[in-house]
Amino acid sequence: MIRIARRSIEYAINSSISTLKNANTRLISTCRAVVLPRFGGPEVLEVRHNVGLPDLGASEVLVRTAAVAINPLDCRMRSGYGRSLFEPLLPLILGRDVSGEVAAIGSSVRQLYVGQEVFGALHPTAVRGTYSDYAVLSEDELVPKPPSITHVEASAIPFAALTAWRALKSTARISPGQTVLVIGGGGAVGLAAIQLSVAAGCKVVTTCGKLSIDRVMAAGAEKAIDYTSEDLRAKLEGRFDAVLDTIGLPETEILGVDLLKRGGNYMTLQGEAVSLADTYGLVVGGAAATAKLLKKQVQYRQSHGVGMYFVICCG
Repeated sequence: MIRIARRSIEYAINSSISTLKNANTRLISTCRAVVLPRFGGPEVLEVRHNVGLPDLGASEVLVRTAAVAINPLDCRMRSGYGRSLFEPLLPLILGRDVSGEVAAIGSSVRQLYVGQEVFGALHPTAVRGTYSDYAVLSEDELVPKPPSITHVEASAIPFAALTAWRALKSTARISPGQTVLVIGGGGAVGLAAIQLSVAAGCKVVTTCGKLSIDRVMAAGAEKAIDYTSEDLRAKLEGRFDAVLDTIGLPETEILGVDLLKRGGNYMTLQGEAVSLADTYGLVVGGAAATAKLLKKQVQYRQSHGVGMYFVICCG
């Protein structure tokens, strides 16, 4: 099982910003950031001082970082996933999630104010990420942080929760009384999916490792199956209205599709568009990925009467 668990990093924000032009417009200066100069293992990451801050757009917000989260997507990008898109843009700042305090706002920002505690997530294709003392996000990518949770807790929520939301609410459009199967419920997206499904009035069954069973049950799953020691096909009873597959292996795809009711939806986080683009280039790879997805959609619609979708957070 691919582990989706993430860990939050709390920054000690002690770096200085040299020049303040207008607290309601933007800070003009540099800050500290974790930079990816080339693809590789964790050792390629560099902490750099005096990294320039971009101009703040009218609808953008400058956030003083208190905590960020490490996503599986960040680790994959560091290793070269999306090379065809991001290599020409190196060095990059990774990171999607952030929690912190509004330091400056653009001229058209109306819902947020300087000094407010906020959290949110960038789009997956954002070039300047959140591994920085200061992060720039659009106003609609941020919300006020509830006082009941810490910055570390808040930073672990947005990207995973938005991905789960997009799959279950925007794509599958789950409704009360339906049954949902989450394959890989022990990770961040899986845990968010369980909670969102339960909140929507659905019954949830999930697969996970032995160490995650208590956690997924506490999140609201009615049944948890240990994939390491049990036969999933034998243990998974009945049919489901929606299947969210956070693992995305060929065997989990077949399992998920086979367990759907007619009219149900299978959703996976592991699409092939980026990997094919990395192999064959953006034009050829993108076309190949689109053709492959369309072929599967037609195949599963004809053979099982179900929908098949690749889902990724879009903020």
